[in-house]
Order: sequence, then C-alpha cells, then structure tokens
Amino acid sequence: MRPLGRPEPKLKSDPAPSRMKYRMQRWWLTPSIRVLLRFGLPLVLIVTGSLAFLADEGRRAAVEQAAGDLRAALAERPEFRVDLMAIDGASADLDRVIRNTLDLALPVSSFDLDLEDIRATVDALPAVETVGVRVRPGGVLQIDVSERIGVVLWRSADGLKLLDDTGMALARVDYRVAHPDLPLMAGQGADLAVGEALALLAAAQPLEKRLRGLVRVGGRRWDVVLDRGQRIQLPETGYVGALERVLALDAARELLDRDVTVVDMRLADRPTLRLAEAAVDELQRIRTLNGTKR
Repeated sequence: MRPLGRPEPKLKSDPAPSRMKYRMQRWWLTPSIRVLLRFGLPLVLIVTGSLAFLADEGRRAAVEQAAGDLRAALAERPEFRVDLMAIDGASADLDRVIRNTLDLALPVSSFDLDLEDIRATVDALPAVETVGVRVRPGGVLQIDVSERIGVVLWRSADGLKLLDDTGMALARVDYRVAHPDLPLMAGQGADLAVGEALALLAAAQPLEKRLRGLVRVGGRRWDVVLDRGQRIQLPETGYVGALERVLALDAARELLDRDVTVVDMRLADRPTLRLAEAAVDELQRIRTLNGTKR
C-alpha cells in the first residue's frame, strides 16, 4: 500500500539525441555532403530532366530552331552591325594588301566575324610584324598593325626583294628605281647577314655618293662595290675596322681616286692593291723607259 503524501515527480526525458540521429547530424555537417545535396543533387535533376526532354527528336529540333531564330534576331540588330573597317599603323600599300586579302563584304553582323581568323590572316602577311583586331563601338572593325620596315634591297637568283632589318623578305620588287633611297646588296646568304650589311653601310657613309652596293662572297664575307668598277674586299671578321682603314687611307692619300680596281683587305697585315689595266701598262712603260735610260 503506497503511503499518502506528495506524488513522485515525473522523470525528464534524456536530452541527448539517439545514436542514429547523432550520426545523421554529423553526416549533414560534412562539407562535401552539404555541397552535394545543395548543388549537386539539383544539378543532376536538371541535367536528367533536360536529357529526357531533348531525347525526343521533335523537341530537340524545336529548341535548335528557337536558338537559331534568337541568334538571327540578335545578329540583325543595328548595334551588332559592322559597317566600316579601320586599319591603323599600315602604309598605303599594306593597307591595300590587307583589304584585298580579307575581302570583307561590309556591312556584316559582328556575330558572323571570326576575329581570330582575321587576325591570323593579317598576321601571315610578310610585311606585318604584329596585329590586333577588335570591334570598336559604332560598328567599326579596328585592325591595329605594326609594320615591318624595308631597309635594304637584296638581289638574288629569285629576283629583287625588299628586306627588313632581320632579313625577312617583305615583298618582291620589279625595278631598282622603285626604292632609289634604299641600299642594294647581292650574293647568296646576304639576307642572313643584314645586320652586318647595315653596320658596313653606316661605316661607308663617306663613300655614299660612290657606293653601288654590297656583295656577299661565299656566304662568309663582304665586298664593297663602288662606281668606276672599284671594289673593296673585306675579311670575314673585323670587316668594319678594315673598311675604316681604307677610308683613312683615302682621306690621307686619295687612294680611291687613283687607278685602283681592287683594295684587298682580307689579310689585315698585308693589304693589296690591284691596278687598272691602263695603269699597269703605263707603269710598265715607265719602267721600260727607266731601263733604257740606264
């Protein structure tokens, strides 16, 4: 028999979660699981639904048609139309070559312009060093060009060519008079030594009015060709110094004003002069007369 008095208090339930609930909470707190459930699962559902929707050929054709119509509608809008092409950094000749090479039918939608293909086409031109292509606001296709500059003419077995300071052939030249201000060089391998040629031309400034050009001999050394059939033969190394010694002799003794056809500087310690045939005959006559007088 239970004694009379205050009723016994009810026991409170244990606040600790069950083992299963605890594991589920820990699992949910895993970062990869939270990302998977929040983003991965919806993405999988969207992709699966899209694939199921596009599995039908009719629905797929309808989507493609709608996308094509949307693109066409955007392409025809005036803000996407390109009406003009501007070329900066190019000479008049190169400007004409670029326009003829691209042969763009303007106006055209910017959606139909392959800017990378245009850039590659212009960059492939020999006279172009660098190029940038963009569509400028106002419907202008902007082409910025850095042009290679021709510094010398090279006469080879293939004809006359215009070269830049690296030896790159920029264009064929039909006539020498097309570039009367540029120096001329000839010989096999001369295009591979344009830097040497430019150094010699700079040193030969005192002979500028008489200079006819440079000839590469054996792919190893240079001859400086002057008017009146004169030629200065230079060594493989120290060619600028050898030319400067000839210029010093000319300034002191008027060497190149004499009947000399060749100044041979190939041996630095033993320069040699070759006289013209008339001068040799005259020298022989003088020697003969001197011998008769004796």
